[in-house]
Amino acid sequence: MSLVRAKKHLGQHFLTDKNIAAKIVESLRPEKGYQQVLEVGPGMGVLSDFLLQKTEYETSLIDIDTESYLFLQKKYPQLGSRLLNADFLELDFATTFNGPMAVIGNFPYNISSQILFKILDNRDQVLEVVGMFQKEVAERCNAKAGSKEYGILSVFLQAYYKVEYLFTVKAGVFNPPPKVLSAVIRLSRNETQKLDCDEKLFWQVVKAGFNQRRKTLRNAVSSLINKEKMTDEPLLDLRAERLTVKDFVDLTNKIEAGRK
Repeated sequence: MSLVRAKKHLGQHFLTDKNIAAKIVESLRPEKGYQQVLEVGPGMGVLSDFLLQKTEYETSLIDIDTESYLFLQKKYPQLGSRLLNADFLELDFATTFNGPMAVIGNFPYNISSQILFKILDNRDQVLEVVGMFQKEVAERCNAKAGSKEYGILSVFLQAYYKVEYLFTVKAGVFNPPPKVLSAVIRLSRNETQKLDCDEKLFWQVVKAGFNQRRKTLRNAVSSLINKEKMTDEPLLDLRAERLTVKDFVDLTNKIEAGRK
């Protein structure tokens, strides 16, 4: 089979180190309660080789690149309809998969934030994620309140998942090598089925706070609050980056109460 050409516009950097591929697959923990595993952007199947050895998983692959899809079709004829030539960002999880699942992949760096928001949209079905990201994105996912890396993605992911930074990966194990370091993280769905607040308002508060992160929250979320009822709220005198997930939940409840 002829090899697949990495395409810059798709953000493709194919992993070539089989030890790292095996390590990524071993980071999945099916005891979390899933059998279905979806690999995103399998390329030429370096991760897939190890995934498909795991008979406890029902593995599916999705790749938007038709060249990769045709290559993988020949390599893994046994997959049949579990090999998808489609856009992960457009995937309907509820109709494609029945019940809980995990997502794994060497994710395209140019859409990594969009991938994570897609996973958040399907958080009740996606119990675990193990993925390779640009190191900077991985650090942002795992950042704590008060750090400069802490932002919208940090808050939303940590509201619903336990985030673990597993290991750093050097550029030389990819073809072509990226100009940045990479890192593998694991997201494990936490016990929180729903946040203890109005979730829609929570998302609005977090986004408004970080969209104007140099301002105090009193100014950044002014359009969402009853100013007269919240003159003495100390959380509003802080910037968004100082608040933990719990602080944002508390502030959301206070904003909602102040509107009544």
